[in-house]
Amino acid sequence: MNRLRNLILSFAVLGLASFRTLAASPPNIVLILADDLGWGEIGVYGQKKFKTPNLDRLANEGIRFTQFYSGSSVCAPARCTLMTGYHTGHAQVRGNLRTGGNALGLTNTGQHPLAAGTVTVGHLLQKRGYRTGAIGKWGLGRFDNSGAPDKQGFDHYFGYLCQLQAHTHYPNHLWRNGEIVEIPENDARWNGTKHSHDLMTEESLKFIDDNAEKPFFLYLAYAIPHVSIQATPEARTEYDGKFDEPKTYKGSRTYVPHETPRAGYAAMIHMLDRDVGRIMDKLEAKGLAENTLVLFTSDNGPTFNGGSDSAFFDSAGPFGGLKVDLYEGGIRVPLIARWPGKIRPNTISLHPAAFWDFLPTLAEVAHAKLPQGIDGLSFLPALLGKSAPRHKSFYWEFGGAQAIRMGEWKLVKNSPRRAGVARRTRKTELFNLAADPGERHDLAPQLPDKVKELEVEMAQQHTPSKAFPLSK
Repeated sequence: MNRLRNLILSFAVLGLASFRTLAASPPNIVLILADDLGWGEIGVYGQKKFKTPNLDRLANEGIRFTQFYSGSSVCAPARCTLMTGYHTGHAQVRGNLRTGGNALGLTNTGQHPLAAGTVTVGHLLQKRGYRTGAIGKWGLGRFDNSGAPDKQGFDHYFGYLCQLQAHTHYPNHLWRNGEIVEIPENDARWNGTKHSHDLMTEESLKFIDDNAEKPFFLYLAYAIPHVSIQATPEARTEYDGKFDEPKTYKGSRTYVPHETPRAGYAAMIHMLDRDVGRIMDKLEAKGLAENTLVLFTSDNGPTFNGGSDSAFFDSAGPFGGLKVDLYEGGIRVPLIARWPGKIRPNTISLHPAAFWDFLPTLAEVAHAKLPQGIDGLSFLPALLGKSAPRHKSFYWEFGGAQAIRMGEWKLVKNSPRRAGVARRTRKTELFNLAADPGERHDLAPQLPDKVKELEVEMAQQHTPSKAFPLSK
């Protein structure tokens, strides 16, 4: 009789445990992507000239990574690696190739599209019952081709399809779920009163409100601090007169002029930081913070044009190179994550990871099945303070440039046509990142065998692309 009672009790306990497992809501996921935000442009990463209190709070309540990499040194391929789990040696999109009509008018234009049948982060989470939203800068196709957000795993979309249009933060239109949303307050000359960043924040807050009762994935791809330098009057008051302004920016074909570009740039990051705080506050107000993984990163390193002054702000931190370069300054980016009760507060991770690791990581969070053959590895264990699997190598290519990291060794090959914007040096360079994170001391002449070793791995990681050939 006692054995029967114990057996019944055991089944009851197991049933209660199963019920609790089933009843526990899958975690919400919010992935915030800044545009051209440098590694050194956040307070906890060393920024001194302006403040980022909300991003600092996010880091203090969670974890920040110091060896995290974008998938590319420019926009579209970085987003492709994030969405698909492939690095640029295997990815469909390896450069900023635009298709379609005039980006500045009410026409359908965008970048090289993701192909039909592509498996994205959005698809994986949809299959797990998530409501998926992409808000902000897309850059992976148009609504009349296979790269449309609704064909690539997203239930809701609002923002810029084309990256060239996103050179203004006062567009005369955006897109919502395949329909043009005209913004009459802004004109075709890139003037107006409706800042796209504010519109995207409001759309994101509404998305959280509308989906608070079900698991959701919000991919919020902000367009700032990418130039043009344009901040709202309210944000500009935070930094007007704070910096010496040695020169005004007179503008160019796709970037608007600015009288005080340093103050204007800092004001844009103020807007970014402010609205990361608003997203966090919304999660708290809806009672969702404890069950939401929030991740924040940037699509590549800081820029060199449009009136920006990356040297003044130490935007790349201790690293050499900027956007477009495959030096660390062009591809090493911040990553901050918060998940109360799962991620220990105020921790730092030295684990190296990259954009193509987002897909397997978020799939593991949601218990989704991974596609075969991807390059990414889940860094979920590292988020949780545990040992995580490590890549043998990290690989990047853009135009005629290639780079590979194996352990602490980094090989950079710059083609004559695209040698980078920060410096033009010898074609092949070898660096030891442990001793020389700024990549200032080329060791290739002294270590030819190490160069050959990395060149072999580089060749193995590259597959040819008809759309994006490696230029010589």
